[in-house]
Amino acid sequence: MLRPAGPRISASHTFHFMINARILVVDDDRVIQQLLKVNLELEGYAVEVAEDGEEALAQFDAFHPNLVLLDIMMPKLDGWEVCRRLKAGVDSCEVPIVLLSARAQEADVQRGTDLGVAAYVTKPFDPIQLLDLVADILAKQGFSSAWEPR
Repeated sequence: MLRPAGPRISASHTFHFMINARILVVDDDRVIQQLLKVNLELEGYAVEVAEDGEEALAQFDAFHPNLVLLDIMMPKLDGWEVCRRLKAGVDSCEVPIVLLSARAQEADVQRGTDLGVAAYVTKPFDPIQLLDLVADILAKQGFSSAWEPR
């Protein structure tokens, strides 16, 4: 006869199963990749990284992220082209994109806005402020940090 391994749970108990958001970090700078990956994972997010635009598109298709942190100046395909392709895709057009760039010119910010990005963050950035921004964007999609009480 099989018996439950743990204590019995009454029907009056409810459990919140949270699905962690998936975030794709795209940057050719490995220091920034690791900084973002470690900090996002500490917040409870699932994170994958890509080093260039071509890898970003492949990783997007394989990982199905809920948010993309995207550098602009990268080899192979730049962030502008990756953003354009993702926003044009049927399966990717609704995924929020946060552009990360050392380029702080108003024309660049406007170009990001025209492409439909969720935010434009200039480097160097405060990691805590970026984590707050990510949490705010994902909260609008119904996600939260694994450590945030519901």
